[in-house]
Amino acid sequence: MNAIRSVSEFHRLLSLPEPRHPLVSVINLAESIFLEDDVWKGFVNRFYCIALKREAKGKIKYGQQHYDYDKGVLSFTAPNQVQYLDLQNLECGSGYLLIFHPDFLLSHALASTINNYGFFSYAVNEALHLSAEEEHDLIGILNKIDKECLHIDKHTQEIILSQVELLLNYSKRFYERQFITRKNNNHQLLAKFEQIVENYFDTNNDAPRRLLTVHHVAGLMNLSPNYLSDMLRVHTGQNTQQHIHEKLIEKAKEKLSATSLSVSEIAYALGFEYAQSFSTLFKKKTKMSPFEFRQTFN
Repeated sequence: MNAIRSVSEFHRLLSLPEPRHPLVSVINLAESIFLEDDVWKGFVNRFYCIALKREAKGKIKYGQQHYDYDKGVLSFTAPNQVQYLDLQNLECGSGYLLIFHPDFLLSHALASTINNYGFFSYAVNEALHLSAEEEHDLIGILNKIDKECLHIDKHTQEIILSQVELLLNYSKRFYERQFITRKNNNHQLLAKFEQIVENYFDTNNDAPRRLLTVHHVAGLMNLSPNYLSDMLRVHTGQNTQQHIHEKLIEKAKEKLSATSLSVSEIAYALGFEYAQSFSTLFKKKTKMSPFEFRQTFN
C-alpha cells in the first residue's frame, strides 16, 4: 500500500508549490492538477484531511428522497485510512482541502480530543451536505487558517488549531442538523435497526451464539459504526452499544423469569463466552444479579 507521508509530498502530487507550513495546508482544488501516478490506485495519507467540494453535480439522493444540500459536500478522513482515486473518472470541481499532520497536534489539547469527532470514521456516502450559509461559515474558517499559515511563530499552532476545532464543532452541529432533516429516512433506519436486533435475539432463541456487536449491526445496515451510533444518539439519546445492551437485558429478564434455564445457559444463549461477563453486565444495568432478579419471581 502506498503512503503519502507529508504535506509537501501531497502538494507535489497535486502539482502545487511547496506548502506555506510543513505540517498544515489549505489547498484550493481549482488550482490543483492530480499527477498521473500509481499512488492513487491505493494509498493512505499520514495526515488528517477535511475536504469541502463545492458545486456538486446534481442533488444529493438519500434513500428515496433528494436533498437540496448540493452547494457543498464535506468529508473527513483520519490518518492511515485506505483510499482509492480513479483519475479517469475524477471530477474535482472546485473546493478546498484542509490537511494537517498529527505532529501538528502535539502538546495541544486537540491531540487527545480529535478522536471524539466520530465523523472522521464515516463512510464516503455519509458525508455532510452543507447549505449555502453553512458552507460560507466553513470557508471563512478555512481562509483564516490559510492566512495564518503565512506566520510561523510561537502563536501559529494555537491560532490554527483553535480554528480547526471551531470547524469541527460547527461540523458536529451541522451533522446533527442533517440527521434531523433526514428524519423520515432515519426513522426507516431506526425501524430497520430495531428489526435486526430483535431478529438476532429471537432466531434460534436458546441456541448458543456470538455476542451481538455494533460492527455486525452496522454492517447489516451498510453504515459505518460511528455514523449509526451518532444517528441513534441524536434521535434516541442512546448509542448503538447502549441499545444492544438494553435489548440484551430485556431478553435476559424474559429468560430468567419465564424459563428454568441456568444463568450460564442464558449467558451462552445471549452470546456471552463467559457467564461471569453476563452477570457483571446484568448487575450493572439492573442493580441486581441474575440470581437475585430470578428470586423476585419465586
